[in-house]
Parts: sequence; structure tokens; C-alpha cells
Amino acid sequence: MNPIYLDHAASTPIHPEVAQIMMKIMMEQYGNASSVHSFGRGAKRSLNGARDRASRLLGCYPDELVFTSGGTESDNLALFGVSSLLSHKGRHIITSSIEHHAILHSCSELERQGFQVTYLPVDSTGQIRIEDVEKAMTDETILISIMYGNNEVGTIQPIEEIGKLAQSRGILFHVDAVQALETLPISCRDLPVDLMSFSAHKINGPQGVGALYVRRSIQLNAQSYGGLQEKKRRAGTENIAGVEGFAKAIELIHEQIQERREYYLQLRTTMIATLEQVIGDDSFIVNGHPTQFLPHILNISIPEVDTETLLMSLDMEGIAASSGSACTSGSLELSHVLEAMKLSDSIMRSAIRFSFGLGNTTKEIEHVAQIIGTILRRVRNRT
Repeated sequence: MNPIYLDHAASTPIHPEVAQIMMKIMMEQYGNASSVHSFGRGAKRSLNGARDRASRLLGCYPDELVFTSGGTESDNLALFGVSSLLSHKGRHIITSSIEHHAILHSCSELERQGFQVTYLPVDSTGQIRIEDVEKAMTDETILISIMYGNNEVGTIQPIEEIGKLAQSRGILFHVDAVQALETLPISCRDLPVDLMSFSAHKINGPQGVGALYVRRSIQLNAQSYGGLQEKKRRAGTENIAGVEGFAKAIELIHEQIQERREYYLQLRTTMIATLEQVIGDDSFIVNGHPTQFLPHILNISIPEVDTETLLMSLDMEGIAASSGSACTSGSLELSHVLEAMKLSDSIMRSAIRFSFGLGNTTKEIEHVAQIIGTILRRVRNRT
């Protein structure tokens, strides 16, 4: 069988229609959108057109969308842009203990700058408790940052409840929606959020492109300086081809979101059912929330096989999976997400994430489950 890619939560293959649009732009549209001549005006039209299409589908105004280099920059711009502007009102930020490192490392830097950060705990399913959010709020709190769906275990957070609570206290609310965009319908204006981060390469768009939604009533300090691009919020010549590709990827998601949700759920269900047949339901544990989860992410633990052994064995069979978030792949450190969920040591040390996407088939998923059965039997025979 051909190689099988089950690490779509890390990065997705670019959609052919996205690549086609990008290639046309790269070959024909080489002007700088800040230039006043016809080439520059053509680039500006492309940029504005992509922004119009993307914002319409994301449920926001065009001037509320800031294009960035990806989810990490979007997260950084939200946290540092807001905290530096509002530091005179307060220096307290609330986030969770299972955020992506783009948030956690930013918060560590903000702590070094004199801000106080509260890291909310999660329950054993990876979900935040509303009462903990409310308890953490103080008169100094200026920002709450919580991810929509977790990139390691797929657990979805109660974003609407958190947002309404934040609004009632006059606290800004930022949401990292990088993993959620592909399978959850998102309308920025209908959600009680002030800032929201997105990334193109998680939805079959190009790497190196992202966006930050900034509600019109919100100001933030730029974190890069030079030009006046993105309404002075993000200096630098715009990546026209990347932005066009991102807009096309969003269009494809919008057209196919229900179909994708149902298909990824089918793949996830097939994986679990086949594993139950092959190794028995008592030989593995599904990590994350039992009902509130992103359908394209499945995190399981097989306590008899450690993560590194299973990943290496799968890789030798041409199967790509992950130990968790992309930025910690290859590391032997325990997942900070699973640690925050307070799972047992054996579960944490045997956890592996499968993430599904375009191109995967049920036949592939059944094959992977069979290979896992072979690996487990091999391990059992050695002990």
C-alpha cells in the first residue's frame, strides 16, 4: 500500500485548486500592492478581493481581517498587541494549561515583562470549567485567550459561554481557531469573541499564511514596523499568492464543511471500531472528550507500547502519525496537554495522535489498525 498520511493536524496537503490559483498569481502578479503603478494596483486588487472573499465566509468585515504569516504570528499579534495597549488598565491575562505553544510561550514572555498570567486547569477530558474562568477574573484582567479545539486531543471548549462571561466583565476574548476552522462553522460576528486566529496550512492552503480577526471596536499595537500595510497593524509586503490561496481554501471549506465533518467522523469511527476488533477495546484508551471533539483528531493510548516505539514502527510501514503538536514532534517530553489532563503515566507515555484529512480512505484506516495489531503482537511476543 502507498504511504499513508495521518498527521493533518500538523499540516495538510495543498488542495489542487488552491495550488492552481497560487501558481497563476506567482507567474502573472508580481507587483507590490503598495506601489501606485498599474502592476501595484493589480496586486492591490488581488489582495482586496481575497480579503473580501475570506472575510465574507468568516463572518466579519474586510477591515477586521489582518493577514499574517500563520497561526503563531496571529496568536502573538493578539496577545502582545492587546497587552501592550491595555497595560495601563490592567496586567492580568487568563489562558489555559493546554494551549498551543504559540500562546504558552507568549504568555511566558509576558510574565517576564511584568504581566500576571493565570493558567486554567482542565478536567480529564481536556475541557475547561466555566466556574474556573469566572474565579480567575479580577479587576486587573484585560484578556482571556482560549483555543476553540485542542490540537492534540481534539477537545472543543465552551467558547460561547466563556465569551459571554468575558463580555459581561468588559474583558477582551481571543480564540485560537487554527484547528477548528476546517470542521466547525465559524462566524466571527456571531460569536462573543474579539480576536480569532486562523492558519491556511491546516485547511489545505499554503504554509506561511494566516489571519487574525480583530473586531472593529478593538485596537492593538503593531508588533512589526516598517510599512503601513494591514492598516498599520502588520508591516511588510503582503504575500499575495499565499493570501489568494488562503481565501480559496476557506471557500472550499465553506462549501464542503458538513461533508468533511461527516467523512472525518466516519474515518475516526472506523479506526476505533477496527482497533476494537483487532486488539480489543480493553487494549487502548481514547483520550479527550467523548462527545465534544474535533472529528478529524483521534488521540489514543496503547499502554503496552510506548509512543516512540509505535511511531517508529508505523513510520517503517509508511504510516505518518504524531505524538502530539507539530512543534514538539520528535521530542521525548511528555505532552503538556495530557499532563494537564492528569492522565496516568502509562497513558501519557503511550499516546499517539492520528489526524485525518483529504485523501484518506476507510481502507487506509482499516489497514493502519491492522498494522497496529501486528506491532502490538510483536511487542507482546518479546515480553
